[in-house]
Amino acid sequence: MMDVTENIPDVVAEVRALFARYEQALIDKNIEVLNATFWNSPHTIRYAFHENGYGFAQIHAHRVARPPGPGTKEKRIRLEILTLGRDLATVNLEFKVRGKDLIGRQSQAWVRFPELGWKVVSAHVSTLAGALP
Repeated sequence: MMDVTENIPDVVAEVRALFARYEQALIDKNIEVLNATFWNSPHTIRYAFHENGYGFAQIHAHRVARPPGPGTKEKRIRLEILTLGRDLATVNLEFKVRGKDLIGRQSQAWVRFPELGWKVVSAHVSTLAGALP
């Protein structure tokens, strides 16, 4: 039977560090780290503001075309990490969109593969118009 213990502290810390590494790689346009974060599979999906990546190859193509810099995130509002057992996690971030009266939302599903380590298998970024908290 699969262990689904919620939020084992060392697993949460590991995922939090990987997420921070990913966020910094977006700013730095560190393609090596960005690619290493996502599962290299045609089944990986990433939905974003003006692009959809169906499979690792499309996600990589968007990464290469994206300019470096701080991107759309101006300020974190709330970060939630949920781990279930030692091999499954979700990361959800709510943020203020840079220069706009918009709230952004980002979600990622992470899986720890025996031979590969932690990888994002699904990701989504969108915005919601409205008053900021």
